[in-house]
Amino acid sequence: MTVRPLSDYIIVKPLTDEMVTNSGIVLPDTMDKEKAEKGEVMFVGPGRQLENGAIAPMKVSVGNKVMFKKYAPDEIKIDGNEYLVIRESDVILVIE
Repeated sequence: MTVRPLSDYIIVKPLTDEMVTNSGIVLPDTMDKEKAEKGEVMFVGPGRQLENGAIAPMKVSVGNKVMFKKYAPDEIKIDGNEYLVIRESDVILVIE
């Protein structure tokens, strides 16, 4: 399936931090029921259209790891994989 986000939307693959106890037991990510706040950008739209008709360039690109607002994303499935759809304006920072 080919995916092409519109406007300033980006599609992000959620990243979860593996939790390990002091004794070395790995806790599954199902232990934390909160939504992911971190992910890797998989698809990027062309950018937001300005009032004068010009397109504002995107500041994130495919492959960037980003942190975003907790309740901003909408969840979707593409080919059985879970992704998050957010606006570029909901991205807080790019992780380098």
